[in-house]
Amino acid sequence: MEKFVITKNTNDEFQFNFIDKKGNIILTSSGYTRKFMCVKGIESVKSNSQDDTKFFRKTASNNTVYFNLKAFNGKIIGISKMFEDRPSRDIGIQFLKDKAPDAIIEDHSKLSAKKIYSTSRNIAILEI
Repeated sequence: MEKFVITKNTNDEFQFNFIDKKGNIILTSSGYTRKFMCVKGIESVKSNSQDDTKFFRKTASNNTVYFNLKAFNGKIIGISKMFEDRPSRDIGIQFLKDKAPDAIIEDHSKLSAKKIYSTSRNIAILEI
């Protein structure tokens, strides 16, 4: 099952990854000082991933390709993994569009992992 996973990075900031069912990271966020803001970032991915104009297709200096997903304010919400070619990147974009809205959120930022189920109106946190 595809999911968002919240972790704490070495700077003690929260960040999330969108992960496919094989465990591959598709999209990574930057750091957030508060977990609440990290969850809001995930909600932003879920909604903005439905708008193709929010995807910015990029080419790295080594000719691999990737994409940035931006919010309505132009801020980058997440950066994709590197893809070998444009068709693979486009498949990655479509995958995010299809799977992100219904993906669960797992909180691995503490010792005990938690699943966070979110809807547009509320968030429930369950111990796993």
